[in-house]
Amino acid sequence: MKKIILAPDSFKGTMSAEEICDIMSAEIKAAYPNCQAIAFPVADGGEGTVGAMTRAAGGQIIKCAVKGPFGEDITSFYGRLESGAAVIETAAAAGLPMVRGRENPMETTTFGVGQLIGRAISDGAKNILVGLGGSCTNDGGCGAAAALGVRFYDGSGRLFVPTGGTLKDIERIDISEASRLLDGVSVKLMCDVDNPLYGPKGAAYVFAPQKGADERTVEALDDGLRHLGRLLEDICPGISRLEGGGAAGGMGA
Repeated sequence: MKKIILAPDSFKGTMSAEEICDIMSAEIKAAYPNCQAIAFPVADGGEGTVGAMTRAAGGQIIKCAVKGPFGEDITSFYGRLESGAAVIETAAAAGLPMVRGRENPMETTTFGVGQLIGRAISDGAKNILVGLGGSCTNDGGCGAAAALGVRFYDGSGRLFVPTGGTLKDIERIDISEASRLLDGVSVKLMCDVDNPLYGPKGAAYVFAPQKGADERTVEALDDGLRHLGRLLEDICPGISRLEGGGAAGGMGA
C-alpha cells in the first residue's frame, strides 16, 4: 500500500491546515483508492495553531463569545489540551482575515485575545500558550492586557483601552488587578520572529504595512510603541529590546 504524509501549514487568509489536509486527502483517495493518506496539519503560531495542537496532543475546542478586532461581538475559541493547558491563537480574535478590506492597525484591538485568556483561566487553566501569528493589530497587546485587568490612564486620568493610534495617550499603567488574576498562572507566548517592539526592525516598520498602514501611519504607530516601551520599562526593564517583542503588533512585549 502506498502511503502519503500530509503536513501543510495554513494558506494565510484562505484555508486552515486542517481544511487543506481534508481536501488533499479526498483528492488522493479519489485518484489512488488504495493509498493511505496520513494528515499532520502544522502551524506557526498563527491561524490553525489551536487545531494543530489539539489534534496532535489531544484535547477539545472550546467556543466562547468575545470582542473582535473593532470591538464587535464574535464567536471565537480556544483549545483545552488533555494536559489541562490552554492554547490560544491571537488570530482567533484579532486575525488579519477578519478585517479583510477594512484593515486599520490604528484602530484594531487585541481585547478579544485577552478575553480568551481570561476565559481559559476561569475554566481552570493554569498553563496558557498563546500563538502570536497572523494579527491585524499594532496595539502593543494593550487591548489583551486591558481585558485581563490592566488599567490604562491618559493625561486627564481617564481610563481607556489603547489601540495603535492611541498608545501615545497613555500616561499611567496600573497592573495590580491583572497581577491578582494571573497569580499562579503561567503564560507562554509562541512566535517565529525576533523583531523588537519598535525601531527599524520593530513591529510597525516590519509588519504594519501588511496590515494596511501607509508610510505616515507606520511612523505614527512606531512612535506609539516607543512611548509604550518607555512606560513598560518601569514595569519590566529591558522589555523594549526583547527579541520577539514586536510579534503580533507588539503583543510579544
